[in-house]
Amino acid sequence: MKKYTYIDNKGTFKLTNPERNSYSYFPLANEAGVMSSITPLLNGDCKMGQNTFLLTPVSSEDLHNNKSSRNFWAYIEGKGAWSATGASAMSAAQLFTEEKEATELEAGTMWHKMTRVSNALGIKSEIISFVPACQDTVELMKITITNISDKQMVISPTAAIPLYARSADNLRDHRHVTSLLHRIKTTDYSVLINPTLTFDERGHKKNTMIYGVGGAEANGEKPIGYFPIVEEYIGEGGSFEAPEAIMCQKQPQVLAGASLEGYEALGGIVFENATLGAMEAKSYLVVMGFSDNEAKFEEMAKKYLSESAFNQKLEETKLYWNKKINISYTTSDKQFDNWMYWVNFQPMLRRIYGCSFLPHHDYGKGGRGWRDLWQDCLALLAMDPSGVRSMLLDNFGGVRFDGTNATIIGTKQGEFIADRNNITRVWMDHGAWPFLTTNLYIQQSGDIKFLLEKQSYFKDLQVERGAAKDELWSLSEGNYLQEKNKVAYQGTIIEHLLVQHLTAFYDVGEHNNLKLHGADWNDGLDMADERGESVAFSALYAGNMLEIAQLLRVLKEKEHQDKIMLAEELQLLIKGDAVLYEAVDKKRTILDIYCKKVRHTVTGKQVEVAIDTLITDLEAKANWMIKHIRSQEWITNKAGYSWYNGYYDNHGQRVEGDHEKGTRMMLTGQVFTIMNQIATNEQVAEIIKAADRYLYDEAVGGYKLNTNFNEVKTDLGRMFGFAYGHKENGAVFCHMATMYANALYQRGFVKEGFKVVDTLYKHCSSFEKSRIYPGVPEYINDKGRGMYHYLTGTASWLMLTVITEMFGVKGRLGDLHFEPQLLLEQFDKEDQASIQLTFADRKLQVIYHNQNKKQASEYVVANISIDNKPYDKKHATIKREDIEALDASTQHIIDIVLE
Repeated sequence: MKKYTYIDNKGTFKLTNPERNSYSYFPLANEAGVMSSITPLLNGDCKMGQNTFLLTPVSSEDLHNNKSSRNFWAYIEGKGAWSATGASAMSAAQLFTEEKEATELEAGTMWHKMTRVSNALGIKSEIISFVPACQDTVELMKITITNISDKQMVISPTAAIPLYARSADNLRDHRHVTSLLHRIKTTDYSVLINPTLTFDERGHKKNTMIYGVGGAEANGEKPIGYFPIVEEYIGEGGSFEAPEAIMCQKQPQVLAGASLEGYEALGGIVFENATLGAMEAKSYLVVMGFSDNEAKFEEMAKKYLSESAFNQKLEETKLYWNKKINISYTTSDKQFDNWMYWVNFQPMLRRIYGCSFLPHHDYGKGGRGWRDLWQDCLALLAMDPSGVRSMLLDNFGGVRFDGTNATIIGTKQGEFIADRNNITRVWMDHGAWPFLTTNLYIQQSGDIKFLLEKQSYFKDLQVERGAAKDELWSLSEGNYLQEKNKVAYQGTIIEHLLVQHLTAFYDVGEHNNLKLHGADWNDGLDMADERGESVAFSALYAGNMLEIAQLLRVLKEKEHQDKIMLAEELQLLIKGDAVLYEAVDKKRTILDIYCKKVRHTVTGKQVEVAIDTLITDLEAKANWMIKHIRSQEWITNKAGYSWYNGYYDNHGQRVEGDHEKGTRMMLTGQVFTIMNQIATNEQVAEIIKAADRYLYDEAVGGYKLNTNFNEVKTDLGRMFGFAYGHKENGAVFCHMATMYANALYQRGFVKEGFKVVDTLYKHCSSFEKSRIYPGVPEYINDKGRGMYHYLTGTASWLMLTVITEMFGVKGRLGDLHFEPQLLLEQFDKEDQASIQLTFADRKLQVIYHNQNKKQASEYVVANISIDNKPYDKKHATIKREDIEALDASTQHIIDIVLE
């Protein structure tokens, strides 16, 4: 197997023999809701949600096990049947032999092309698949069959798309019964299914979804007949890989205008026999998709049943997504630049697919989680910040007044849903992420007034930070916290942030770190909800509180505002001193009083609080936490390595350090103590040594999440039930590895930060090792395979790290600041490195010039010019008003000389 190669600077790549990789899949989707996955053999599925699967739902294991794939057959007169997709018993038998057909994949953002050549049969296929970038809810295929022999060839072409047409719930539950609901029709071009009812988690309801497959020759010629029922197509004893209808060349008995009921359906579309001369080709078009009525589907399908329309929409789709990916990089490593193009694309995929709906993400039913709302916005702020303000404001509506938040996210922006199952679970890290994204937004935009915007609070059965249920609440009251007069209470965004951080500060375990509750960022740490503590995220909350204090200073200065209105109940948490902070029981008591006060409603009364009072309080609390972590959690093992302990288990025992079953170290605690200035520079250097000794493994992509604990540690989390080297238990969990890089860059440890990114990138880019297409996966297992590709928050953090830390292009209260940390080896032969991006709605190309060939720690920004005109401002910053004065219709070149 060869590695893939890039053929342009937009990430387009080629790969030979891609089907010799059992778990590769590619995303095809649009913003209208179509979500497909496709493999080199055209396996995979197509759906618009958990309850609307056009093709049979697949998990990663189904990719090599499932015969129900998109297929196109060409029966060659005198030679027999040939699958243009390779999904046949004959092709499978040849896979590991010298007779294997030559195959090549070519793919770019949201389009996929497979080429297959059978020299033995003298035939070649090229199949292009994509989902159009528009509101049409379809997936398109163009199949081109070429006679590569020197003799005339007669082929009988048939498209065969097995139609599932129901909820994923029915894959095992009522699979046959739900086929009885099928009402199948054939038209001049299509096979349509309109199930009478739906049987799924919503109950038995009248169906409103039409599923269909349409086909035509490239010149618009209609099909000559259909195989709309599976059992008549495959025949007794046959299969999708060797169907009787194809093998025995059965003539279709179903023509346009037929109606059938109660069977598993197939988009079996038969075309007129074609005679191909030597090197002659003929193309066919297939449209598969969804609609809410038959006429609309037919209209939508016919739109694409011509080669010119297909080709035009393909080019439009390519342009659409390339325009969306408006960040690109130019360094000495062109492969890295192309790889990052795919990383840039991944947050877009996450917004479409959520955390589910690709084969490795079969654990969910769609939607996104609380962290996803905020972390996906990190990438949006860099790529398309136009709608981020309203998105952030709406997202704050998911915060509860006890500092926790809704965990079921609706499909609409700002929609949060009460847990139907009343499952009480608190992720203790959830309160920290909104500020990180909000702070980035304010730094990028300068919009400090955002802190004064008002938003409601989420309300449901869960109260007292997951410790109790509010039996007085009912769904009929709505999911909004009310005042005593039944009016929805609203507070400012700064109030929401204070609620999240102050409640967390008082919610401590016996060692005076923040309680772990049901888990933190690591969902696998879910079995220490009684005595578990997260030192790692205590560090993040402390760092956040210092940053919030800084923003309050800016608010006071820029808006000339000395006071701020806050809910009167919150005053309980804005007090204290070192004596109180040391007293675990007193802190818990204060939190308990507060939570009971806001258990069902709030008074709605607000009081004026001096901004200086808030600043003093936040900084006192944060500085106490920093001092506490430094004095209590810095550990040194017998081998002389030092790092920060990150957790306590459900027995109240420190997790990390020397243990009878081996050294225990976790990466998360190091990331947040470094990132939030808790680790001193000397300690950062010690942490790096320890991480290199206990966590680094180049063979699997870099820094593992933890060492092997050599036990199923049920007093900490389910992750220890996983085999070591997989998922949260000791895999290279790319998200935290990337945050480790970010933290090191922030602290000026540039070579070490680059090592993290470079090791991860080189491993993922080595197809022979990672077995994934370009991009970054959720994690890398012990064999080096990338797992859970595409849908990971890693991409947002990796983009952020490369843009703001490596290239050093960052917002500072709306101004554009440059603080590059590119290594000498990253500059090209002209001693340049550049980044194209949008800032303040202006398209910019920032070019760094390093003619003196200095290393990252040696150079500084010497001078700046914009479009060849010197920018004579002091420091390495361009004022926002000067950026906004530039023409919005063209790209502008910012040249920066490093000396």
